Amino acid sequence: MGAKNLTVKRIQEWLNYHQFRTGVDSDFGPATAECIRDFQAANGVATSGKVTAETWKLLVKPMRDALEVPDIAELSAPEAVLAVAERHITRHPIEIGGPNCGPWVRLYCKGNDGLSWAWCAGFVTLVMQQAYFYRQEKPPIEGSVSCDSLAAQAKRANLFVSRSDLSSGRTDWDALGACCIFLRRRTTTDWTHTGFAMSGHGQGRQIVFSTIEGNTNDEGSREGFEACRRTRSLNSSHYDFIRFQ
Repeated sequence: MGAKNLTVKRIQEWLNYHQFRTGVDSDFGPATAECIRDFQAANGVATSGKVTAETWKLLVKPMRDALEVPDIAELSAPEAVLAVAERHITRHPIEIGGPNCGPWVRLYCKGNDGLSWAWCAGFVTLVMQQAYFYRQEKPPIEGSVSCDSLAAQAKRANLFVSRSDLSSGRTDWDALGACCIFLRRRTTTDWTHTGFAMSGHGQGRQIVFSTIEGNTNDEGSREGFEACRRTRSLNSSHYDFIRFQ
């Protein structure tokens, strides 16, 4: 009680993730202790109000689950990426403690968080790298926390599929496999948001596809607050894509 440090902040972040709301202010006061007791009671452990090893393990269990070895031995590379993305999205990664802040943002941005760390590309990168790591293969692109860098890497690897390729019929959606990366384009050299795309159907600009994406909001742009599923259409904005094979 009375401690004021980074450890306390980390505890408060995870309490908030689990809907035991208290200030993320690094100050271990009575409200934080009460939230810990409530969390412990909800999880069937002794209500000491202290963060034991058992309590901490329960607090961070969603992230541990997201990072477990996936069962992807019989899957293609795009299917494996989708399986890992599904594992992450079911744990509902969210921002905690401010814009682009919290443990999930740090996971996807190599330990970094804060206002300048838009994490949509980091989400895509970590999921892709995790899937290929457990396939014991090198990812087709290096990955990045920058959408522009993802596009540049895909072009160098000949994995970039433009909106015009799909809308003109030069490339069929099926050529993108069970899962691919979408890039929301603002200009010919500037991409502002990214995520995973799958289950596309329709023709030309009427193609509709499902997504799993991080750092999004109700308008579907970046600088949101969570990772979630969305439905997008090629007709509604300028999208380019990155194949995994």
